[in-house]
Amino acid sequence: MSQIITLTSDFGLQDHYVSAMKAAILGISPEVRLVDVSHEIPAQDIMAGAWVIRNAAFMFPPGTVHLVVVDPGVGTDRKPIVLKVEDQYFVGPDNGIFSLLYDEFKYKAIKLTNQKYWREERSRTFHGRDIFAPVAAHLSNGVSLKELGDPVKDLVTYHWAVPIGDKDGLQGWVIHIDRFGNLITNISEDLLEETIGRRKVRIYVGNTMVDHLVNTFGDVLPGEPAAFIGSSGMLEIGINKGNAAKMLSVDKGAQISLVLQK
Repeated sequence: MSQIITLTSDFGLQDHYVSAMKAAILGISPEVRLVDVSHEIPAQDIMAGAWVIRNAAFMFPPGTVHLVVVDPGVGTDRKPIVLKVEDQYFVGPDNGIFSLLYDEFKYKAIKLTNQKYWREERSRTFHGRDIFAPVAAHLSNGVSLKELGDPVKDLVTYHWAVPIGDKDGLQGWVIHIDRFGNLITNISEDLLEETIGRRKVRIYVGNTMVDHLVNTFGDVLPGEPAAFIGSSGMLEIGINKGNAAKMLSVDKGAQISLVLQK
């Protein structure tokens, strides 16, 4: 196993929650390297967490353990799980947070039932510290999946709407807004190439129209909107030296339309 554990949560950095999870890990695996992916996932926003971990996880070395805690159902009957996807491990709640992983990849899933690998004193409202962090630490120490619990197949899945294409163009939606206010859509570069190709297109989002694609937002003047393929391989709308979400008054879930020019 890799001696790396990543942490992703909606806890922010104001309180003790992140440090408490790290303390639980280090008490079991003191030599492990801890890497913070993000603790600024919007509160209880499961699909935002799913998006962030999907885009970060597979950059890490084989055997990395990813601790992911966006858990509005903590203390209910939702399952605690661990997944093995490709050569990576994911620990967290079965609430859809891993939807983008098992939609795309083959996986092995285990329901965490062996309390031997949990914290002895447990709160009903902080499974990040008391269940998930200890399990992540034991995984990094080489404990096998079969020792942690039992195989499970039925997992909670969330789906984003699929883009719609026709003879007039494409219609998609804003699925994520990053810290810079860039509007990340569910239209992939491959889909764009397949349906639009090199034909001219106008892009409508909110009350704004962008009349062509560029390589990066720096290709337009400051304050101007730009449409480009971002680092995640999806179509994005940004503003050079500005916040597109605020300046265009667009929220997550907003429609984006690509209309072919005659």
